[in-house]
Amino acid sequence: MKKWLLSLIAVPALLMGCSSDETKVDTNKEPIDAAALEVMVDILTPEEAAVNETVELAAHVTQNKEDVNDAESVEFEVWESGYRDQAQKIDGELDADGVYKAETTFDHDGVYYMYAHTTARGLHVMPKQQIIVGEPDMSQVKEDESDESMDMDMEGHDGSHGDTSETEGEMDHGEHDHE
Repeated sequence: MKKWLLSLIAVPALLMGCSSDETKVDTNKEPIDAAALEVMVDILTPEEAAVNETVELAAHVTQNKEDVNDAESVEFEVWESGYRDQAQKIDGELDADGVYKAETTFDHDGVYYMYAHTTARGLHVMPKQQIIVGEPDMSQVKEDESDESMDMDMEGHDGSHGDTSETEGEMDHGEHDHE
């Protein structure tokens, strides 16, 4: 009983001894605006294109309304609707003023999608855009089931999504059996 009573007195005394009378000083003069830290990506790629025409894939990267010219990577992932597993990834290169660009061509009519995978300042953002090429027969277009989040902020996210080719060039989906 004495040990129990002693521990009942000793534990609070120890806790009080560990506390500090020092006041913590907040060195921030103004609160941090979390939205200002967000990396924003605006896709500049046209939503419509002609078959066998060179299409400029472009994305404008900003943070706190200022151009980001030091993105770790900007990679355009392009695929025909319903064929995400055959996506093509093309590295974007800084053109100027936070705008990253690459080029591709589409060899036939169809509905295509593009992610602009952007990793900058510890964040990964991946806005998605639809591109209609030529005059596709919408009754023959396979539904796209890539419903992943279109914007993601994750440190260390590698942006890999299934098997993709790393080559530049033409999107060749002419062998598809459209159902």
